[in-house]
Amino acid sequence: MNLNRIKQLRISRAWSQEQLAELSSLSVRTVQRIENGEQASLETLGAIAAAFDIKVAELIAPTDTDENGSPDLALDQHIEAARRQVRRESRFYRGVIIYIIVNLALFVINRVSDPGYSWFYWPLGMWGALLLFRGLRVFVLRDWLSRWEQTRLQRILRK
Repeated sequence: MNLNRIKQLRISRAWSQEQLAELSSLSVRTVQRIENGEQASLETLGAIAAAFDIKVAELIAPTDTDENGSPDLALDQHIEAARRQVRRESRFYRGVIIYIIVNLALFVINRVSDPGYSWFYWPLGMWGALLLFRGLRVFVLRDWLSRWEQTRLQRILRK
């Protein structure tokens, strides 16, 4: 087993030893021992591999400079995921600005054309509800499903 492989993968994802320990459901001391060259059980390696979302064979294989096993690939994936999140947030904020402009225009049209009946509340409320759900999805639930899948996978591997 390549002793630095776990440390390389951890650093390429910008994780601390504590974060890796938490994601793999191990103690920090266990992660430290493995990174210092002590032998790890197959169960421990399985938990760490699940945290990195790789196979145990990839974890214990010697590192090459090829493009498939490179720790830079994990960093590139992390950067791409961050870019996708920024694009989602940008689309959401654009949607909020359009929502405000269009509903202000509808308010003005409603007050000019029929001041006795306030119909502009309907698009304001429906569009606002949809925008609220989109905001929840972008900011609150963004990685909920993938985190749940990873946690579930770790539990199954522990059995």
